[in-house]
Amino acid sequence: MKIKSIFLVLVSILFLSSCHKEIKSEKGGIDLISNVYFDASRGLDKMQSFHISKMSYSENQIIELVPDHTFPEMNQNAYLVRDSLCYPLDAEDGNIILSNILEKQKPSPVWNKKDGAIFSKEMIPNYKNRRKLSDTVLFKKKYRRFEVNSPWNYTRFYIYPTDTILPYSLYRHAEKDYGGRLERIDSYNKKTDIFVSLQLLPRKNWDDTAKDIFEFNHFVKNRKSE
Repeated sequence: MKIKSIFLVLVSILFLSSCHKEIKSEKGGIDLISNVYFDASRGLDKMQSFHISKMSYSENQIIELVPDHTFPEMNQNAYLVRDSLCYPLDAEDGNIILSNILEKQKPSPVWNKKDGAIFSKEMIPNYKNRRKLSDTVLFKKKYRRFEVNSPWNYTRFYIYPTDTILPYSLYRHAEKDYGGRLERIDSYNKKTDIFVSLQLLPRKNWDDTAKDIFEFNHFVKNRKSE
């Protein structure tokens, strides 16, 4: 009887672990912010900040706005991203019907997009030679860390432990290995003396432009189903 009980406990543990699933976030937003420090070895006074991308998502659709670096309140480009495909958008058009764009507009692979958020299938360079660092707390959040050192660059990666998966990831393979979300990359270029901090900032709400587009499409969809 004892052997049978132990066997049942082991089966239960295996079943529970196999049923563990990641939680896919269905609605929200992501901001990509980069702070660039020039002549970093002399101090952090020469700094420039860039809002690289504003993404809002609803289930499997992402509306990305690429801010103009000269006039951050304006958008340089806009895209609809779905799966591995990318469609240019006219974000100023308040009557965008996303289903029409998916049907009629020729997409390009999202890997080829050069501005805004960069989607990559590549692994972190020199990832196999990474070194684990102690956990740390930034902005009241605990992060797991590791570093990659090379003759030209020194980089630290910060992963927030969570089961919630966003539709965009800086390096998905690292998130799987560390059981969380990669939210920060600090990199120092030893040759140019430039330090770059790239931050992924999740948010619960859509930005105003994406909100108008998503809500208009929800309205159109409901009218068609009536």
